[in-house]
Amino acid sequence: MLRAPPPSMAPFRSTRLRSLRSSSWSLRTECGSLNSRSSRTETNGSSGPAAVRINGSYGEGGGALFRTVLALSALTQRPVQIDRIRGGLRKPGLNAEDLAFLKLVCDCTLTEMPEVNLGDDTLLFAPRRLPKGTTTSVDVGTFEKGSPSGSACVLLAGIAPVLGRALGYSELHLVGETHGANMISFDAMERSLFAAWRRMGLVSIPVLKRAGFGAGNHGEILADIEPGRIEGVHWAKRGSDIRLGATVTYGELEDGIAERAQARLEAQLQKYGENVDVEIVQVATREPGIHVTVYADCQPGFGSAQAAGRRGTRIEHVVDQAMAGFAEWYESDATVDMFLADQLLLPAVLAVGDSTFTTPQITRRLQTMAWAIKQFIPIPITIRGTEGGPGTITIQRGSG
Repeated sequence: MLRAPPPSMAPFRSTRLRSLRSSSWSLRTECGSLNSRSSRTETNGSSGPAAVRINGSYGEGGGALFRTVLALSALTQRPVQIDRIRGGLRKPGLNAEDLAFLKLVCDCTLTEMPEVNLGDDTLLFAPRRLPKGTTTSVDVGTFEKGSPSGSACVLLAGIAPVLGRALGYSELHLVGETHGANMISFDAMERSLFAAWRRMGLVSIPVLKRAGFGAGNHGEILADIEPGRIEGVHWAKRGSDIRLGATVTYGELEDGIAERAQARLEAQLQKYGENVDVEIVQVATREPGIHVTVYADCQPGFGSAQAAGRRGTRIEHVVDQAMAGFAEWYESDATVDMFLADQLLLPAVLAVGDSTFTTPQITRRLQTMAWAIKQFIPIPITIRGTEGGPGTITIQRGSG
């Protein structure tokens, strides 16, 4: 299947999401209960609650911890002071992606952007109000100033759970990398992460306006996010109604390369089932590139793997790399892949009802995010298993 690049678009609003507006609900009561349950610090008189102190080098000590902490601060209305930001990484301190995400959180909480710069390792953030629906545009390039580029997909995946519980509808225009080697791609986000979230009631509809292949190449994403009621999931066992698929996204390449990828994917996926859909998506882009994503919807259960094309690398090798990552999850009995597991945590904590899912590998990031959540909300999150091995994750949220 060949899908043409989308045309230039006016601010995007999904008909499907407009139809969901009647199911929107208020965050005030729910977040109020989260806030009262998690108030473990002393107050500073009339200035409100004391800031939650977070060691940004804890566990994985990277950007996921930073984004999770800011999201929780906004949702619980608790100020946070983060020290040693990205302290677990080779290059610590705030980067352009962090500053762009901070801008998104400030926009939806009507908070003035703190005076911080690239490389700073400390941040004090005090949200002014509960997250509110917003129409905003954020370009990672605005904050780069020679630093490594950031991902528009990472920004959207980080802010969506916050805006999914906001007071109103949101429309986002995000500029940054969309198809990279070491971060979630637009296709994996759309086909796996957002598909899993929709099953929980967290609905975000993204549109790729322009692809950005690799570091420094900026693409554009438009997204609509509708607030709603998030439900817990019980994904202890993978379903039998399995839908397999793959997406080959490319732009500004010679004819035949994407078709070779499609043929190899179809041949390799056939061993897993006959219900296989491999599509080729030609996209608008300023630089040539190609990206392969393999995914499955197991009803219940979701997983994906991806690989980015590189100059001088045959497309068959790129396909094999994506398929190897996919097989690591799919040939296990886990209901979600190891990357999706940590991205389900925050929505599950915000959900009505308990959640359970399994992963083929407990990562340090998963453990770090569970720790971060507990600094704001004293909720039982149980991870059964050891780091590097398979595990079962249970979030006991209750009925509300």
